[in-house]
Amino acid sequence: MLNKIIPLITGAAILFAIGCSTSPDIGTGSLEVRLFDEPGDFKQVNIKVDSVQIKRTQNEEAGWETISEPNQQYNLLELINGNFEVIADTDLEAGMVPQIRLILSREDNSVVVEGENGDDETHSLTIPSGQETGVNINIDAEIVEGIRYVLNLDFNVDRSVVKTGQASNPGYILQPVIRASNKAITGNIGGTVLPVEANASITAYSGEEEIKTATDPDTGGFLLVGLAENVSYSVVIESEGYITREFEDVDVTIGETNDLGEIELEPEEE
Repeated sequence: MLNKIIPLITGAAILFAIGCSTSPDIGTGSLEVRLFDEPGDFKQVNIKVDSVQIKRTQNEEAGWETISEPNQQYNLLELINGNFEVIADTDLEAGMVPQIRLILSREDNSVVVEGENGDDETHSLTIPSGQETGVNINIDAEIVEGIRYVLNLDFNVDRSVVKTGQASNPGYILQPVIRASNKAITGNIGGTVLPVEANASITAYSGEEEIKTATDPDTGGFLLVGLAENVSYSVVIESEGYITREFEDVDVTIGETNDLGEIELEPEEE
């Protein structure tokens, strides 16, 4: 009986393959994944991305497809004000991509902080065992034939790095908080904060959403990336020793940068 069943299955598989070969070709688009950062209170935050994977269906039992293997370490604090790293760039069949996943190294992650004596201290950045399978991010990206989809992944360092242990012997845990956005339907807010030495922090608020960056230490320039259109933001500029500045109802236009120009900060009265 078994000998009769096997040829039938094989024949069916051949007919299925022939039927598929005569179907119209599925068009392809491309997916580019960019990694950038919202800064935090650290000297360095280094993470190593082993691979980037996608899931082409909402089915939880469906497998993950590896689209890139950077196997590279990135200092997230260098990826601000429009600086980014491309961690994947590949052609894909047209269709929906509900999820993306970053597989991070278990051992090659670290933070650098300023110690009590002013020297830099390097500490391991531990990934909890529950995240061994990677960092899953819902993106609901639609890959369209002939179109490049640019996905921005904004790594929120302040919320992602958790300090544990005693102050004299701290430990650090990585619990990634990442905001995903489609570059094609977002815009930016930029400007220059003076004096340059203020080293200001900039935060855009809209409802519960907070998007942060910091000024360039050499120019005072800043760029908030991946902001939604048709949303008004409050932009707050803060620096120790200076009076806080706030801009209300700042709009965003797709594919453009709303430039707030030069912003002078006034010293606080002593």
